Amino acid sequence: MQASLEFGWLPLALFMLVLLVPLGISQLFRLELGKTMLLAAARMTLQLILVGIYLKFLFNLESLWINLLWLFVMLIVGASAILGGAKLPKARLLLPQLFSLSISLLPLLALLLLALLQPIPVYQAQYLIPLAGMLLGNSLSGNILALQRLFNAFDEQQETYQGRLALGATPWQAALPFVQSALQQAMAPSIAAMSTMGLVTLPGMMTGQILGGSDPLIAVKYQVVIMLAILVMLSLSVAIALSLAVRQCLNKSGKLLIKQSNSAAKHA
Repeated sequence: MQASLEFGWLPLALFMLVLLVPLGISQLFRLELGKTMLLAAARMTLQLILVGIYLKFLFNLESLWINLLWLFVMLIVGASAILGGAKLPKARLLLPQLFSLSISLLPLLALLLLALLQPIPVYQAQYLIPLAGMLLGNSLSGNILALQRLFNAFDEQQETYQGRLALGATPWQAALPFVQSALQQAMAPSIAAMSTMGLVTLPGMMTGQILGGSDPLIAVKYQVVIMLAILVMLSLSVAIALSLAVRQCLNKSGKLLIKQSNSAAKHA
């Protein structure tokens, strides 16, 4: 089987000319997204180059404490990105969101590294950092969607919510249907992706390993493990985040203490 094919920086730079297509579409339909797309592409390239350089250094260093520090930074940035995407105040919800990500990610990482992959040393950055990145990255959109759905429900179905409280429900009982709906919506894309994987799509990790020269069946085993881990991480982190958000943002009488949008930004 052929090893991964290398290509230079100049061909990569020339390939980036394909951006002219979405830029042309933006101009044709007056979407005003040209500057945003160019900035996003530039940021992505620069950030990935810097991360690649840092990870190369990290892989050679193999320091437990530096790896754990990097993992903590990933968790902090992920929690902050979720609340920013959902337009919710970080002052009240950052610690609960950080807790939900940590309590769902760390046991999964331990299971993958200690029981399944067993790298030596077990904290090897080559496995620890990419696995954490894949699990966190695939949980961000689900958490954002769930929190948006929850707080939109409080806003759009306020009368229904107040009716449940008037009938004697506790704040948690009154909010539970909103939590259930948010959790279902957050998990639906991952479940749909799993059900069509291999027939409709070839996932990125598996494709990357095959392009890198791995045996397709080895790539399949890795992909199955990652997809199951992503579903567990997503479902657990969203369930914990929604539960903590309800308890953190409702007082004893059931009044919602925070809101989305600009008012939320002022409290962040």
